[in-house]
Amino acid sequence: MMSRTLCLILPLASLLGACAADPPVADSSAAAADSAASASRDHDGIHKVKHVIIVMQENHSFDNYFGALAYAPGSPYHGPDHAGRHDGDGDDRRGCRPNDHRCVDGLRCTVDAAGAFHCANENLDDDGSTVFAFHDPNRCVRPDLDHNWRSTHREANFDHPNDTLRHAPMTGFVRVNDETEQHDGGTESPTDDETMGFYNQDELPFYYGLANGFAISDRFFSSVLGPTFPNRAFLVAATSFGHVTTNDTFPPPGGYKPITGTIFDLLEANDVSWADYFQDVPQGGAFRQFSATAIDPHFFPLPVFLAQAAGAPGLPALPAVSFIDPNFGLFGAAAENDEHPPTDIQRGQAFVSQVINAVRNGPRWEDSVIFVVYDEHGGAYDHVAPPRAAHPDGIAPGQCADLSNPPASLAPGGGAECHENLIGAASSLEDAIELCPAMAADPTGPFPRACANFDQLGVRVPFLAISPFSRRHYVSHEVADHTSILAFVEAAFLPGHQHLTERDAHAYDLHDLFDFAHAPSLDAVVGRAAPPADDCTPLNTPPQPLP
Repeated sequence: MMSRTLCLILPLASLLGACAADPPVADSSAAAADSAASASRDHDGIHKVKHVIIVMQENHSFDNYFGALAYAPGSPYHGPDHAGRHDGDGDDRRGCRPNDHRCVDGLRCTVDAAGAFHCANENLDDDGSTVFAFHDPNRCVRPDLDHNWRSTHREANFDHPNDTLRHAPMTGFVRVNDETEQHDGGTESPTDDETMGFYNQDELPFYYGLANGFAISDRFFSSVLGPTFPNRAFLVAATSFGHVTTNDTFPPPGGYKPITGTIFDLLEANDVSWADYFQDVPQGGAFRQFSATAIDPHFFPLPVFLAQAAGAPGLPALPAVSFIDPNFGLFGAAAENDEHPPTDIQRGQAFVSQVINAVRNGPRWEDSVIFVVYDEHGGAYDHVAPPRAAHPDGIAPGQCADLSNPPASLAPGGGAECHENLIGAASSLEDAIELCPAMAADPTGPFPRACANFDQLGVRVPFLAISPFSRRHYVSHEVADHTSILAFVEAAFLPGHQHLTERDAHAYDLHDLFDFAHAPSLDAVVGRAAPPADDCTPLNTPPQPLP
């Protein structure tokens, strides 16, 4: 692990020293061709978008961050009519009425005169008692909650984790974390099981301001019922090509090579400019060169983006597609701002505020879209069952396949770092077998049909669309996931219906969150978030090996 860290420090240092002199490669953007569209889809309008900025933070579910959104003072939103009240909007226990975009499907709570929450969402504890969702002002949850491949499936269906596609009651969060992360220590209080905790406007004022003013989705899911790396792989490649563990984050030399390519490849093939701006390590480094001897020309430190967004002279124009990475804490907690527990979540809020304000107050605001999203739920409770999704490429969990060493790497299980990885931790094959023991008899043979696969989305995560084109005070109820961001990029910049896998080919492209004809948020005021005044991040936390 230490040798890998040192190898990453060297390119980081060289880039930081050269950031003023070496701006990103300025590929020329090709105009996207007209595509067929129905009357309800403004595909000509989407071409008004010239810049897409993607900010992906870490490890929070929708209910954990926005479950209390409808109860915030002055909120423009209301919740579904869970309690049997009849307000005429047709809400029911399945969520909001499809055309009610002031309804947000969060937690079922009441708020008393003192501001205390009383919520009905519940999970069973390991002693048979009931744990209800509760407001948790602790911004630095520790230890980290469980969100690996097997545990996330058990959080969705504790007794039958391979049956989540048919039935996901979302009642296993407390029991899983009692077993693996936040062990019971005797007598418990109602707020000890922090998987059931949620934040509100007191902890997240900037995010609540954005959610109340711009467009959000209450049906945006992570792409995989599992941890960081597979989900971030879906953002870049529309598949995790068999990987199910974050232990595989550090790639083979030159990066992973998915059979169907990455969005980076697709953009370059169409002469569309892109860059990945980072603080300690670029997420794109899992798929491109990032070492002491070779660095992909599209990787640049965050200050370059901030200068470009501000229109600083002497730099190329902002690229068409920008990936903005937090500090993942790879070198320690002092600068970490990815919101991954136990890092103070207000650090991340301040970082995202810096990015959004740079765009909002710069010359490219009028034609930009900023997506703020979270990679996965991080073990935090959410009440909505993940729906079925298109299987991306036929590659099964733990049977990784790629272009690292064809033809051998094209066979099930032949891909790089499938049965072992560079840090010597549990592999994707081992994690897949842990959830699906039947696979052990023939790890590279036909995948057992009774076992969980990549045909289901993950747990819901927060998602915001910040743009002059964003609808005001709007909640989308269309099912979406990380590959929906790819679908939006593909629709905005690529001619024809180009895609990477079946997942992004069938993903919802997020168009209902926008009004391209009228730009209703052009003059919207965006607040600012300062770093936490009383930072609770434990600075004695060792360097974060894997998010």
